Amino acid sequence: MARPDLFERIQTLRASVDSLHSGAPVQAVGRRDGVRVEVDGHALTSFRGSDYLGLAQQFGVVNALQDAVAREGVNGGAAPAAGGRHALHQALEIEAAEWLGHPRALLFSSAYLANLAVQQVLLCEDGDVCAQDQLNHPSLLDATALAGARLRRYPHLDAEGAMRQLKHAAEGAAMLATDAVFCIDGDSAPLRSLTLVARMQEALLCVDDTHGIGVLGEGGRGSVSAAGLGTADVPLQVFALDAALGGSGALVVGDAALLEHLAATARPYLYSPALSPALTAASLEAMRLARRDDWRREKLVELVGVFRRAARGHGLGLMAAETPIQSLSFATDQQAIALAQNLQQAGMWVGTVPASLTGDGAARLRVSLSALHVPAQVQALVDAIARARDGLLAGTLLPAAALA
Repeated sequence: MARPDLFERIQTLRASVDSLHSGAPVQAVGRRDGVRVEVDGHALTSFRGSDYLGLAQQFGVVNALQDAVAREGVNGGAAPAAGGRHALHQALEIEAAEWLGHPRALLFSSAYLANLAVQQVLLCEDGDVCAQDQLNHPSLLDATALAGARLRRYPHLDAEGAMRQLKHAAEGAAMLATDAVFCIDGDSAPLRSLTLVARMQEALLCVDDTHGIGVLGEGGRGSVSAAGLGTADVPLQVFALDAALGGSGALVVGDAALLEHLAATARPYLYSPALSPALTAASLEAMRLARRDDWRREKLVELVGVFRRAARGHGLGLMAAETPIQSLSFATDQQAIALAQNLQQAGMWVGTVPASLTGDGAARLRVSLSALHVPAQVQALVDAIARARDGLLAGTLLPAAALA
């Protein structure tokens, strides 16, 4: 019997992939200066990315990177199992654990690897199950599949749905995994309710707080701390260092015994190249600034308030979020893309999310705020969105590219 031809399979799949992206092009940034970027030769004010605290180009962070490069070179070049662990890795882990109030931390070169390691090590036997919010980040969802565990998805933000899924998979070890702040709309998981579900169902709660660490909670300690929870409630937290901390890599923090077991057995940790000492030094400096500079979080609160008041004043479709991720709902992908194209022509760069990924059948115009923005820029953005929306409704501003 002839095997399927992989080239023919790819051709068949292209239609669905093209539909998913809905014609929105992936554009490369030529130069970045704070919230100013160069795209296709044009200077734009960026409302994309995740540099919420404005640390990615902060001079102290850049200096730490340059000094470490001068001392250590560009890359450590080896996995931890092959001697790639550096004293800077340990220093970052110790400081992160102390900051967040957990016994132990472990540094990974990416959040994808961190989430895979957690599930691969813990959900390692037949019948093990992981219940997840249906809008979790792909790294959490993929980790369950790669670990070989059973994936049970519950409706977005529905703690009772999580309970039902775990009840219906009563055999085997169980994990309940959720994003704390969801990357599409910036809304927050009901962590206290999920803690109760995990306790009642004897499941381990793992929280990915990539978009909360540095931004939420006292001293930027994140969503778990803001909810009044600790290690006993949430034994494992994962967060990428390339969001509010403006760096690279990811950390897992939590229960000491679990972290020691990860460090000793997790292949995504042991056999992947370690984060370079230079990037580790930059993340360590960024973490210290994030802990110290409350003004950055206060600035974000101010900007979120400006955005939401202005959006309500224009009758735009706001989502329920009080985080730097602010999304506006539109009926179709074509509308969202058309708006984004018009905004780019006006010098403002925003993202779009296709309706197939949002869970409610509507597309999004996605805005990401940074402490480097000023209120006038945010007000100008919302005013421009409203004008473009009005133009679309009148049929006068729809770019031809959006109709292709």
